[in-house]
Amino acid sequence: MMKMLPSPGMIKAAMRHKGYVVFGNEAKGYDLNLFGIRTNDDHSNKFNDIVGVMYLAQGQWNHFMFPATTDPGIYWRENPMNVDGTAILVPGQYRGAYKVGTHKGYPALQQKKPLKVYRDGDKDEILDMDPSTIKEGMYGINIHRANAKQASSEVNKWSAGCQVLADPFQFEFLMALCEKAKSLFGNSFTYTLLEESDFSA
Repeated sequence: MMKMLPSPGMIKAAMRHKGYVVFGNEAKGYDLNLFGIRTNDDHSNKFNDIVGVMYLAQGQWNHFMFPATTDPGIYWRENPMNVDGTAILVPGQYRGAYKVGTHKGYPALQQKKPLKVYRDGDKDEILDMDPSTIKEGMYGINIHRANAKQASSEVNKWSAGCQVLADPFQFEFLMALCEKAKSLFGNSFTYTLLEESDFSA
């Protein structure tokens, strides 16, 4: 996990520095900015990244950040389900790429537009993000939870490239916000994946 969690101002600055859109429809509220922050650790099997949400309401920025993984677990790094290698989502802003749908039968944010992924095919525990391996397509890179009943500490099989929250109750809270946003703006969500280095001084 990052030593210091970024403030809404820092997140907005990092996004704008990269030319990304920051949503802020204050009239309706719940104009969600869904984001992930990948830490610099390239071999952890822990939920040491962040998946969060930020939105403007009544003149204030509300933001929530949850322990998560933006990387596949060691099991899938060593045992890729794809011949090209295990998927690792490429940092970037993916406009309208998600919808409220399902993941393995339960409500989750489901990929609905092509996403870019690195393909790590050397079958070791180290995450390899080589630009020459980038592919774009529909790979089922969903945003979902790990264990349904309790917070998880190790990723293992919980992610083969998905963005996965460690705590099911935090995930339920996130999905409730998404359901509210869906009722106001429609079933389309943008996800922005940042990196810890985006917050370096």
